[in-house]
Amino acid sequence: MTGHVPHDGDRVRSPARLPGRVRREWAALAAPTASPARFAPHVADGLPAPVRRWLAHAVAPGAPLSETAELVMHGEIRMGTWRPFRAHQILAPPRGLVWAAATRLAGLPVSGFDRYSGGTGEMRWRLLGAVPVVSGSGPDITRSAAGRVACEFPLVPAVAPGPAVRWEPTDDDRQAVAYVRVDREEFAVTVRVSPSGRLESVSLLRWGNPDGRGYAEHPFGAAFEGEARFGDFTLPRTVRAGWWFGTDRWPEGEFIRFTVDEAAYR
Repeated sequence: MTGHVPHDGDRVRSPARLPGRVRREWAALAAPTASPARFAPHVADGLPAPVRRWLAHAVAPGAPLSETAELVMHGEIRMGTWRPFRAHQILAPPRGLVWAAATRLAGLPVSGFDRYSGGTGEMRWRLLGAVPVVSGSGPDITRSAAGRVACEFPLVPAVAPGPAVRWEPTDDDRQAVAYVRVDREEFAVTVRVSPSGRLESVSLLRWGNPDGRGYAEHPFGAAFEGEARFGDFTLPRTVRAGWWFGTDRWPEGEFIRFTVDEAAYR
């Protein structure tokens, strides 16, 4: 399946509803990759076999290794019950991300953003654009948001063979561990790849408070289904993510499901 790739004239821009300071963070993260190298098989030499298989499948020969992605998505998010949402995202691992989305609560519009940029994390969500619903910042939010940046790096495949990721093989030919440093912390992200090269899942220990008992490390991950090609890159089409991934608490911890509708790389 081929997804929609925005052209220069309709490239995703920072949502107008974002505060000015967050729009500036979006613009900084969206800066084009400086002089990107071109992908060739030798770029993956020395990487674990599952990673070489994934990159050969996901990146077209000669593709510029652009390390910033602009994404448009739709799906469901669990806020008490599952609610539909639409979102725009700028993703530039390991530097950061801004995810801006809109949904409805009791029939009323809720919009806001999650971000990790400039070494800090934050979330701000408002009902009718005015009434605070969820707000958070500080060290715990920052650490959790940094883990999200690390977990989402496979949506920007060009980052995988670069200096931001250190790879180690495992005994399983379908898995490798990516060590992703986001500012001061390094995250061990397990990447699972099918024999055909399709990305199957990512998982890590992520700082969070999913059960309301205080912040701690919990299993977190995402399962990928289907694929779509966006220009030079093949991405998972559908993503299911949440806490306690790979455990019997996964049905309780899953909180977001989305489909990638558009992707553009810079």
